[in-house]
Amino acid sequence: MAVAASGVLGGLLRRHLAIRPASCHGFSIMSSKPQQQQQTPPQQQPNSVPAYETLKLERVREKVLHVELNRPEKRNAMNVAFWREMVECFNKIGQDPECHAVVISGAGKMFTSGIDLMEMGSVFLMAEGDDVARKAWNIRKKIRDYQESFTVLEKCPKPIIVAVHGACIGGGVDLISACDIRYCTQDAWFQVKEVDIGLAADVGTLQRLPRIIGNRSLVNELAFTARKLMAPEAESCGLVSRVFRDRETMLQSAFDLATEIASKSPLAVQGTKINLVYSRDHSVPESLKYMAAWNMSMLQTEDVIKSAQALMEKKSPKEVVYSKL
Repeated sequence: MAVAASGVLGGLLRRHLAIRPASCHGFSIMSSKPQQQQQTPPQQQPNSVPAYETLKLERVREKVLHVELNRPEKRNAMNVAFWREMVECFNKIGQDPECHAVVISGAGKMFTSGIDLMEMGSVFLMAEGDDVARKAWNIRKKIRDYQESFTVLEKCPKPIIVAVHGACIGGGVDLISACDIRYCTQDAWFQVKEVDIGLAADVGTLQRLPRIIGNRSLVNELAFTARKLMAPEAESCGLVSRVFRDRETMLQSAFDLATEIASKSPLAVQGTKINLVYSRDHSVPESLKYMAAWNMSMLQTEDVIKSAQALMEKKSPKEVVYSKL
């Protein structure tokens, strides 16, 4: 198979090189005029990151963003500002050509204690409306808005690695369930806490966790009892893929993984994420049709030629320079 693949790639590369001079000449004519228009304005420097009240952003590596839940004095409890800022933050990250991968972590002693009950309780207990139906209508709208705060992680085409230390409670499980890769420390534990405060989890855990763990009995047990799931069991059931001795080691490994992912073709990586999420929610025949429609255009990218050439020259993918996306 390797010999056959090498032959196909070699033929593809030779064909590309045979037609390249004409196409390059055409591009040089088109790109010779708007040079000044392509310069980044001073107020939009590519290395700058937005400032938020509940989140801290940092470009830790080339093409890698670190998003930190940043209310350590409140155990990173999720207040009103947090739900809004998650949507704003990850919508911007999704459009950021300088970012190819993201790491999420929590500041302080734990990942998150979940919903800030002191602040969020009044949002639902004092819902607007002249009668029960109208109050319910407004509550439904708020719940849908809060669901989007984590659904935005799936919609973001950049792979998202979440690194959990200490407690990950309630809304924290909703958050990590929407991420692509999950790491944790030895002292980490997870808790679907909602039944202990008189409600059913409503922003993603009950919908995503069964697909992650693949053990309906275990998911039901966790959701019905609110018992703690400790790190070793979280790894054995598939909730996390790796467990580390401490937070620092975990973060460095998460940054290394993000750097590795960020070195690949952004078209290939982001297309892979989009199709993985799609296939989770659709049948195999539907997903195959979607994949064929996706790649009928994406296979024509220069990234395939660059990757094939690097493979033939025995170069690492990290040595390939891909265009921004």
